[in-house]
Amino acid sequence: MRTIVEDRHLPLDINAQPVVQAAAALKPTLRYYQDDMEREQRLSPELLEQMHAAGFYRLLLPRSLGGLQADPLTYIRVVELLAEGAGSVGWNVANNGVGQLVTLGLPDDGVQEIYPQDHRTVIAGTAVQGGGQAVSVQGGYRVSGRWTFGSGCHEAAWMLGSFQILDDGQPRRRDDGGMFWRGLFPRAEVEVIPGSWEVSGLRGTGSFDWTVRDFFLPERRTMVHAGVPLDNQWAHWPGITYALPAAAWVGPHQCAVITGLARAGINALVELAGEKTPRGRTGRLCDNPQVQDAVGRADAILNSGRIYRNAMIAELWNTLADGRETTLEQRARCRLAAVHAGDCARQAMDLMFRHGGSTSFKTESRLAEVWRDLQVVGQAATLAPEWYPIGGRAFLGLEPGPRLR
Repeated sequence: MRTIVEDRHLPLDINAQPVVQAAAALKPTLRYYQDDMEREQRLSPELLEQMHAAGFYRLLLPRSLGGLQADPLTYIRVVELLAEGAGSVGWNVANNGVGQLVTLGLPDDGVQEIYPQDHRTVIAGTAVQGGGQAVSVQGGYRVSGRWTFGSGCHEAAWMLGSFQILDDGQPRRRDDGGMFWRGLFPRAEVEVIPGSWEVSGLRGTGSFDWTVRDFFLPERRTMVHAGVPLDNQWAHWPGITYALPAAAWVGPHQCAVITGLARAGINALVELAGEKTPRGRTGRLCDNPQVQDAVGRADAILNSGRIYRNAMIAELWNTLADGRETTLEQRARCRLAAVHAGDCARQAMDLMFRHGGSTSFKTESRLAEVWRDLQVVGQAATLAPEWYPIGGRAFLGLEPGPRLR
């Protein structure tokens, strides 16, 4: 078992963390740039500068690489608050954090190339399997492929993608039976496909397809395993942050986006209800007992999901802090808690959208913006209902499959 350097337990006073306070303070600025992000499908340079200064793109990196080495609850709270201000910003920061965790599986010389001294590295792309094919050459691979969901590609220095290695036309298998490797490609040397991100929500993420053709990828920028402390591969990254299983990060990271958006939806209806007098009525929307009931229910539903999610993440952390190994059941509950919190966010947002009346579907309304973004996040594979039977199999003593580590 790994030796854990940190012995602190969660939860801490998360909202007192400086980076969390910085995220809360940035929300008005995010609203200012929202229209620009939707139109340009990217973050503005001015906003990006403020985000770098606050440390949002260094949240999960080790201190030895200039990072904040945040615990998962701090990271999730930052993402939530940013998503509350602008869904696209929360999404990109969430994905960058997990992408950076993945890069810690690179060889040491690859890590140093990606994160040189005084770097401002942003990672885009995905570790999800599929997209590229490669052949071995001296010192690395020749890779060609096209990948989807390059969220944050316009802000990124590096693109993360997976590929198969072909030997005589057949995919090479790893020692564990898998067939995919991951690699980091310089953003300046990939082609982003215009028009490949025409969507109803999260337009500002700039999640365009991207491609390379016969690109030389050196061995130092490739890895076998992504985002999982397998076979002691991260033993030289001390701290609980880097001993946590993937279930503490993958799923909770996008769940934080949807719960932040649901909070924005509740806030939007509360603001609307204090101002709007529905046509044919004499009182404001907030005077309607049904609206009062809906706001109360939405807040309770949303927070019940958030608290369950955070508690399961803290349980994984505290298990490691006590020198014990996490169990399959704990990891399953953490994944299920993220999916459940996402479902709670949907329920809360549906209540707010319904009670906003005709305002809810007007393109320029805040309720419409949040609803569109939230629906896109809710379709993410990490929040899909298929995770419920995976967890159920774990609890029933059946094989849950390779996705639950």
